[in-house]
Amino acid sequence: MTITSFHPTPRTLMGPGPSDVSPRVLEALSRPTIGHLDPEFVKMMDEVKSLLKYAFKTENELTIAVSAPGSAGMETCFVNLVEPGEKVIVCVNGVFGGRMVENVERLGATAVVVEDTWGEPVSIDKVNQAFEQHPDAKFLAFVHAETSTGALSDAKTLCQLAQANDALTIVDAVTSLGGVELRVDEWGIDAIYSGSQKCLSCVPGISPVSFGPRAVEKLKQRNGKVPSWFLDQTLVMSYWSGEGKRSYHHTAPVNSLYALHESLVMLQQEGLENAWARHQAQHEALKEGLTELGIEFIVDEAHRLPQLNTVVIPEGVDDAAVRSTLLNEFNLEIGAGLGALAGKAWRIGLMGYAARRENVALCLAALKSALK
Repeated sequence: MTITSFHPTPRTLMGPGPSDVSPRVLEALSRPTIGHLDPEFVKMMDEVKSLLKYAFKTENELTIAVSAPGSAGMETCFVNLVEPGEKVIVCVNGVFGGRMVENVERLGATAVVVEDTWGEPVSIDKVNQAFEQHPDAKFLAFVHAETSTGALSDAKTLCQLAQANDALTIVDAVTSLGGVELRVDEWGIDAIYSGSQKCLSCVPGISPVSFGPRAVEKLKQRNGKVPSWFLDQTLVMSYWSGEGKRSYHHTAPVNSLYALHESLVMLQQEGLENAWARHQAQHEALKEGLTELGIEFIVDEAHRLPQLNTVVIPEGVDDAAVRSTLLNEFNLEIGAGLGALAGKAWRIGLMGYAARRENVALCLAALKSALK
């Protein structure tokens, strides 16, 4: 068998991620590869840090891009901060809260699980009760925007609760960064992670993270070594910070970081608040069209993510057949339900470059045709 070059069919990506990538970002990927310690690349890394601070709305010095996808960003936060025997209140209202529990348990810590119904936000009252019952909890971990359900939780209030109980927060912002209001410093978020492939509209494989002063202090006061060498921020810091020459840690994904840089430049040029408004506006247009098709949302409007729309599959409709029709006849990808919502829901993404009028129009027309 002779294998030739791979040329994928162009798709419109309106699932839970990866999202559509801007032509500008794809062009950035193709620029000449240079060394990861080249002075020009180091200068670009500093710009990436500055742009990430803008996106996160933070002045945290330890704001970097982990050379791996969002799941590694999650592990970076947990593995650096949580130590064996410590107690972590973990909020689970979907798949990704469950992954947080896995991280806590694998580190030899205790997960105090606060469960909420899939499709609902994290309950403030339940978290408050968890702190009352476990005053020795060191952390509160929650997903800001649950990708499996499309529910948005009140990060600001949850962080205030954690601070009142002298606990650090670890926040999943994989789907929220760049798509909805997120203010790391103002809300007092201690450690946060995201992904490049959602509302930043970059290629998959990079995870922005940011550690606040309280998290950095906790990291410095650890009793033992961080159990992951690659994700140990005490080592990575010397590659991402400092004047002039950087210490070698690993070979960074050079061209992928070009792409992230370009996507963040685009976000800055649009304006962060304008990007939040664009996602909301396109969600409203999609909502209007879906309502006309008789398709209902799973998440209550007050807690609904504009960039990740989870809808009920109409009764009698073949889930896989519709998604197959969209992909094969319209080159349009939407997402299936995960976990408890498998076979019951579709997840329609309006993330980053995908949050455009033409994408909304294509999605509605394609769904109307497929449902016939």
